[in-house]
Amino acid sequence: MSAITRQMLRDYLNDALPDAELASVEKALRESAELRAIYHEVIEQEDRGEHTVGAIWRRERVSCPTRDQLGGYVLGAGDPDLIDYVDFHLKTIGCPYCQANLDDLRKASKPGKK
Repeated sequence: MSAITRQMLRDYLNDALPDAELASVEKALRESAELRAIYHEVIEQEDRGEHTVGAIWRRERVSCPTRDQLGGYVLGAGDPDLIDYVDFHLKTIGCPYCQANLDDLRKASKPGKK
């Protein structure tokens, strides 16, 4: 894995990394006092509240599909361009929030579940 960036530390803090990266960042934090110091700076910045367009975009999950759109994806129904985007968002971006939402939808759609 390449160097751990501040953005990766923000994503780690917000539990927004794919599992493999999450484990790598956690391991690096355990092994490096310097990285832990940077991580504490990131926590302080987050606590103060960042107000950049990028921070707001990430915090509000502007790129994430809605639950209805994820439901359409599960059913394979809807606009093909949207289905392609949802597929990209889940498989390439690896959004853990949407992946958890998708898992929930799949469990709810199994026969015999209410």
